[in-house]
Order: sequence, then structure tokens, then C-alpha cells
Amino acid sequence: MNYATDHPLLVFVLSIFVLWLSVKIGASFLRRQRKLEEDILADFGVIMAATLTLLGLIIGFSFSMAISRYDQRKNYEEAEANAIGTEYVRADLLPAADAAKVRALLRNYLDQRVLFYMTRDKQKIQQINARTAQLQTELWSAVLAPAAAQPTPMVALAVSGMNDVLNSEGYTQAAWWNRIPIAAWGLMAAIAICCSVLGGFGARNAKAEGILLLVLPLLVSISFFLIADIDSPRGGVIRVNPQNLVRLVESLRPH
Repeated sequence: MNYATDHPLLVFVLSIFVLWLSVKIGASFLRRQRKLEEDILADFGVIMAATLTLLGLIIGFSFSMAISRYDQRKNYEEAEANAIGTEYVRADLLPAADAAKVRALLRNYLDQRVLFYMTRDKQKIQQINARTAQLQTELWSAVLAPAAAQPTPMVALAVSGMNDVLNSEGYTQAAWWNRIPIAAWGLMAAIAICCSVLGGFGARNAKAEGILLLVLPLLVSISFFLIADIDSPRGGVIRVNPQNLVRLVESLRPH
């Protein structure tokens, strides 16, 4: 599923325009229909404060969700590098010919995993995923043959390590698919629009209206931009850097 939030800058531009328009509607159209009387201004202030508090809570929860998903992607990148590095060492438990084959496949597989983290082009990502699946099949076959020929505990340890390598890729992919639900984005947008309309409606003078037209949409749009940027694995500026995988590539290069 393609997420509009994969483009944080677009989220920022749309948010600031929609919220600015909402403040304008509240300040111009609704206030012409009915002006607030002095005796209900206090009640309106309570409603406005409660609505802004609710918006702040929703934004805070969404930001926390985005941070937790970002941390999850980082943790799985580290786990994947550890699994590949461990299996590279465990290849010594296999016969010499099979060990050399497994190591060569693991180096190619490691290169694909680094590309998975650093590539943004969707077509290239599909090619990387296809190549990764092919290498996974070859890796499993490379340890399955010696395990069938010599079912010893030492060979079983190498097979177990290969299972961890394959599982770690699946956990990583699941973490990249785990995004903030669209319903949560819709709820944030709806509450932000309500706050903007109410703020414009409650502005008492042109100066207050001008501040609302500038400050409220800008602050909320920046919050939306930051949440979208952290939540997007590829589209944002804040992305998971495969430093553990790159370090493993460099450590295996002399071999």
C-alpha cells in the first residue's frame, strides 16, 4: 500500500494550506453568521482549550508511535547484522567446499541487505527483494545438503544460524511495513481542522486572527511533518542507517 506520508514535505505543504484555510473559514465565514457574545466567551475558551489539549495528546501519541517504530527498525538492522556475522563464522562447522560456498553467498546477501536500506527507487527495491529471495533459497540449499549428508550437532548449529539469518530478514520487512495507521492520521487531521476553525471563530480582532492564521497551522504542520518523516522508512530525511551491516561488510572484505 502506498502511503501519502512517504512524502513528508507534501504532508507539510498540504497541512499548512488546509489548516490556514480552516482558520480563515472560522474567522471570516462563521463569525459573520454569529458573533460570540461576552457571556459565552468563557465557555468557548474552555471548549477551545479542551480541543487543543486533545490535539496535543493525539500528536504526542502519534509521535511516540513513530519513534517506537523507528527504534524497532534500528534494532532489527542490528539483529540482522549479528545473525549474518554469526553464520559467517559458523560456516567453519561445514565441510570446506560447503563453507566456502556459504561464505560467498553470505557476502552477496549482505550486499543486498545494505542496498535494501539505502535505496529509495521502487523499481530497484523490487529487484533487490527478488535477488534477496533468490539468495535466501540458495543459502538454505547450501546448508541443507551437508546437513542431510552429515546430520551432526555441529552441522545442525550452522543450520540453526542460517535459520536466524532468514528469520531476521522477515522481521526487518515486517518492521518496515509497521506504520502509523491511516485512521490515526485521519483523526489527527480532523481534530487539527476543528481546532483551526474554532480558533478563527474565536478571534476577537484582526491581530488575533493574523496570529492564528500564521502560528497554529505552522506549528501543527511542523508536527505532522516530523511524524511523517520519522514514520517513513524511505521517504523521509530521518532514516535508519545500516551502519552495523556496513561495518560487517568492511570486516569481511579482507577475507
